Amino acid sequence: MRIFGGDVFDINAGFIARDLHTDGPLISAVSGDDVTIDATGCYVIPGLVDVHFHGAVGEDFSDATASGLQAIADFELSQGVTYICPAGMTLPEDQLEQICKNTAAHRKNNTGGAEVVGVHLEGPFLSTAKKGAQNADYLHTPDADMFFRLQEAAEGCVRLVTVAPEEAGGLDFIRAVSQSGVTVSVGHTIADYDTAKAAFEAGARHATHLYNGMPPIHHRAPGVVGAAFDTPGVKAELICDGVHIHGAIVRFTFQLFGKERMVLISDSLRATGMPDGQYPFGGQEIEVHGNRATIVGHPETLAGSVTSLMGCLRQAVAFGIPLEDAVRACTYNPAQAIKIDDRAGSLDIGKEASIILLNKDDLSVKKIIFKGKVQ
Repeated sequence: MRIFGGDVFDINAGFIARDLHTDGPLISAVSGDDVTIDATGCYVIPGLVDVHFHGAVGEDFSDATASGLQAIADFELSQGVTYICPAGMTLPEDQLEQICKNTAAHRKNNTGGAEVVGVHLEGPFLSTAKKGAQNADYLHTPDADMFFRLQEAAEGCVRLVTVAPEEAGGLDFIRAVSQSGVTVSVGHTIADYDTAKAAFEAGARHATHLYNGMPPIHHRAPGVVGAAFDTPGVKAELICDGVHIHGAIVRFTFQLFGKERMVLISDSLRATGMPDGQYPFGGQEIEVHGNRATIVGHPETLAGSVTSLMGCLRQAVAFGIPLEDAVRACTYNPAQAIKIDDRAGSLDIGKEASIILLNKDDLSVKKIIFKGKVQ
């Protein structure tokens, strides 16, 4: 396949006017067939990678049903999100085990849609004080043995886990899990700067939805934000739906961390792609009005977003983030975070040919190519 006439994303140079070639499922130096795609008037970018979201189209990852996960994967691919690592909620261990087993089974069946790369265990190893929309009844102190039981149920596909490091055993948990090759993220936490810095020194390399679910940054108490900034290699998630984070803070954070360390996430719920109304969420009820989702009875408590990652990319650009930086934060950086950057997240030769064409005028999706196949 030869894609011509578009501005192609390059991880180092931004956008370059050049042809892009594929040979079967991979990006190549020359085309493997005679198929051509005219990308005139388009940006050509890698397929997006979402490492933190819960569901869409009425389905929730934590329901652990085969049909629900398939519907989520199909929806995400339709939005140009080609690799997904959905997040489980704070639930009892037996339910988390079912989430892990359902993911492993889905990966074996390979029934289409976005690739479900693995699991993000957002709970249950969190702080009660910063639980947000997580269910306090099922919170659990950091427990490496429990984590490894869940990893076994997932057949090794848990790729990201969030932990509050100030909880008893938090630092030992981080050491054990990070040494196993899984990315550990600091979040839903009341950790101060020193505790968060100790967590990053113990092996954590990620911060879960920065600013949300943690103490605010203060000039005498920089907290998790300051500790993450001070630790090279730590990546920071941002929910860029236009609700969770003010545009000025989005711009500030990109400047603070640099484009190499930013990871945009959707944190989207089952209500994504659905009408306004009430929906179940982690044993609770949420209420959706427009692009805002809150816990029923607690209108001040945000419960995730109803915006896809592609929508978050557009919102970041609307906030003033350069397109090439927003694209990187939705592709290469999250691929690095869950360690699939050897095959996804950029348009380098040898990578999987998961490619999105965006119309230049409004960044709408014009065409989706997933692993060399036009969708």
